[in-house]
Amino acid sequence: MSLKKNMQDLERRLDLLTAKEALALIADLFPGKVVFSTSLGQEDQVITQLIASQNLPIQIFSLDTGRLFPETLELLARTESKYQTRIKVYYPERESVENLVAEQGINGFYESVEHRKSCCFVRKVEPLKRALAGNEVWVTGLRAEQSANRSDMKRIEWDEANQILKFNPLLDWTFEQMISYIEEHKIPYNPLHDKGFISIGCAPCTRAILPGENPRAGRWWWEDSKKECGLHSR
Repeated sequence: MSLKKNMQDLERRLDLLTAKEALALIADLFPGKVVFSTSLGQEDQVITQLIASQNLPIQIFSLDTGRLFPETLELLARTESKYQTRIKVYYPERESVENLVAEQGINGFYESVEHRKSCCFVRKVEPLKRALAGNEVWVTGLRAEQSANRSDMKRIEWDEANQILKFNPLLDWTFEQMISYIEEHKIPYNPLHDKGFISIGCAPCTRAILPGENPRAGRWWWEDSKKECGLHSR
């Protein structure tokens, strides 16, 4: 199946299916060319369970930026153990990180949006491009209600920056629906979620949110920006 052709037909087919069924269809239509990027967040843990429960041939990978919470890394190990699978981990290039820190300092991302985006590029965007290379479908855990930036996304769309189809199986799921699924299926999750951390990224760039705050408010809280790192640019 060609990548950009028949997008509307594929979208119509997927809209008739549950997230579980849709993942199985995508894996069947693009054999050996589907990858799933997990940040170990609640949405991603749901998708990991959906993939593992069907033994789908979808490669699961994660990005270790070098600045993750210990709880996130511990969850990665627990997830591999529970589902008897190996999550492929990509790391930033050593020389790029060393040059970034030499230029900006260890926490230079606090100084400007430009510095923060440079850090995100080195630690996340570049490793992601390596992980996606040679594949045809990128599965993500994006949900429409997470932020205004994501509210108009489609379940399946073309990612121009990475030249790949992006599939968002949980796009129309509510937060309550996701939590209910996690509880029903006893899916392991990051204990930081119980402490008010909703969207969890790098430790220096993530804080717990206050009651009533947007779920993305805890990411790069010192900025007045779109709260994105460049992985899901449009």
